[in-house]
Amino acid sequence: MSRRNSDQGPERPSDDPFDVVLDEDFVRAATVKEGPVPGPPVPDRPKRAWPRNVAFAAAAAAFTFAAFTFLGQPADEDTPAAPPTASASPTAPASPTVSGSPSTGGSAAPLSDRPMVPLTEAFPAQVKGAGGAVFTKVGAVVLKSCTEPDSVGPLLATMIEESRGCVGEQVALYKDAQNNQFNLAVFTMKDPADTVKLVTRLTMAFDSYQVGAQAPPPGSGLPTLPPDSGMVQSFTGQGRAMVVGLGQWSDGRVAEYQKLVDRLEPLLKGVSEKVAAYEEAGR
Repeated sequence: MSRRNSDQGPERPSDDPFDVVLDEDFVRAATVKEGPVPGPPVPDRPKRAWPRNVAFAAAAAAFTFAAFTFLGQPADEDTPAAPPTASASPTAPASPTVSGSPSTGGSAAPLSDRPMVPLTEAFPAQVKGAGGAVFTKVGAVVLKSCTEPDSVGPLLATMIEESRGCVGEQVALYKDAQNNQFNLAVFTMKDPADTVKLVTRLTMAFDSYQVGAQAPPPGSGLPTLPPDSGMVQSFTGQGRAMVVGLGQWSDGRVAEYQKLVDRLEPLLKGVSEKVAAYEEAGR
């Protein structure tokens, strides 16, 4: 997915002693300029120094895809779950197919305050794809909330605030053998029905990035890519959890998006399977 940003981009960290990146506290948002669909100027939004300042773009078109895996709720445990996928072209949103989704009739399903999947379980040190690709974890962290202004955009923040509640957000940064950068974020909601809404809405909003990319921590050997770097994004739904994947080339080039989507897919699949196994175990 690419996007156009008329802002000046993220502010650089200040000299304030509290404006630091501690081990795994490394979050930033990347905006992308390339793309055939122009959009309106980005409105002013609150910015703060921890962990990194963020700017979100408002328009563009790019590659995106979504996959849903619904693990079944008490009302429909006999409904088999399946992981259908939907793909989108650079100029049209995906039209995901939902299977085994929570029933919308009757009273609302009970909320679940079950903890998020453990960080090391969701994000293993290495993820190996079926094609031989190996992704190495650079860092991971649990954020203070699901609506941190430096990690989510206004649309996603509003949707979360209007939901039945979010247990928490976890983020991680991976690299492959070519030092391409891949960001993962897991949002665990209290109601699986909200996960359906989030993934569907964000997939359809193909002209907007609502999840921030993470800056490599010091000593990782990876560069902090500029805000106009090309980027693609993908989504999956796993029970209560929405998993978001972002991919960027090592040099930040604005090209070959389908190849970048293909590289991101096995990592997103691997992490989504870990999250799905945890969610299934908690039924």
